[in-house]
Amino acid sequence: MKNIILGLFSVVFLASCSSNKEIQITIENPSTFDRLTEVIEIPIDSIKDKVTLKDSAVYVVKNSAGEVIPSQVTYDRKLIFQPEVKANESKTFVISTDTARTYPAKTFGRLITERKDDFAWENDRVAFRIYAQALIATDGPSNGLDIWYKRTNDLVIDKWYEADLAGKASYHNDNGEGLDDYKVGRTLGAGAMAPYVNGKLWLNDNFISDEILDNGPLRTTFKLTYNDIDVDGKKYNESRTFSIDAGSQLTKVVQAYGVNEPMQVAAGIVKRESGDSIIAAVDKGYIIYSEPKTNKVEGVYLSLLFPEGISESVVDTYEIGKNKYSHVLAVTTQQPKKPVTYYTGYGWAKFGFPTVGDFEKYILNFSDGLKQPLIIKYK
Repeated sequence: MKNIILGLFSVVFLASCSSNKEIQITIENPSTFDRLTEVIEIPIDSIKDKVTLKDSAVYVVKNSAGEVIPSQVTYDRKLIFQPEVKANESKTFVISTDTARTYPAKTFGRLITERKDDFAWENDRVAFRIYAQALIATDGPSNGLDIWYKRTNDLVIDKWYEADLAGKASYHNDNGEGLDDYKVGRTLGAGAMAPYVNGKLWLNDNFISDEILDNGPLRTTFKLTYNDIDVDGKKYNESRTFSIDAGSQLTKVVQAYGVNEPMQVAAGIVKRESGDSIIAAVDKGYIIYSEPKTNKVEGVYLSLLFPEGISESVVDTYEIGKNKYSHVLAVTTQQPKKPVTYYTGYGWAKFGFPTVGDFEKYILNFSDGLKQPLIIKYK
């Protein structure tokens, strides 16, 4: 009898161990378009009781062929990977545990201490940077967003800065991978946000601190903190949290002001004097701005996308000293204790978007994807 009890205990124990080793999930694409680069999020809390981590083990994701594919656990407890599902397609994956492994990085960001404390970030499609306090002494205040035009899937931040600072190759020239030809100045640049109160933009200055929350291989996330901003005699704290996923043309922005009552805010794209064009689809929550041709670049299309919509699009113009600046603004309202979430980014004719129509189709699909997420089914 004792041996039978022990045997039954062993069976139960082995079954328990087996049930905590892996879980099968199915990812369905309900859309009529392919979603081959999109990153999906699996909440850790939804699998932790079914796939138990022990000792130094980590979560791994396997495709239907049993191959381990790149994945990442984010700071906010999500297991992310790229399922690469075509229109109306479904795929099966297995989440299990294994020893830690390294995947090729498709996203990256860091504080560039060797160049005035810029913060630069990128993925395998696009690159951005934003400015710290150290730049004010030479260039004046600028809390706008800068973009680097890439035409390579490689990560280039370290390479471009190193070559530029060493005097070997300027990143203001296209040396085969793209270049920085975007002008920011005392503006919001390529999609930063500011309070828009009493018909006026209230610009803050450069960020004062940074905190990296994730850094690849599939998502990079960081938070910037600013000095309090004065808005018509009232002061508010300000922070911005940026994240970028592999394969995306857009970076996500979570903009937070410490308001106790609703405040009108606006994200903006610098409007040049001539040679540009604007698509303002207010009813669909996006703006697309075509940069005019320069002597180095043409065919660049920028976009602002607000998943929860915008109230209006405005062309705003102001003067600082002898300089005149204009923006195409997407206006919305920040509610108390509810940051504004939006996306900003670009496409380039030299890297996947021959026309502005091609880029607008991408923005429409991106927006539809946010409204109709990939479907996760657990088995």
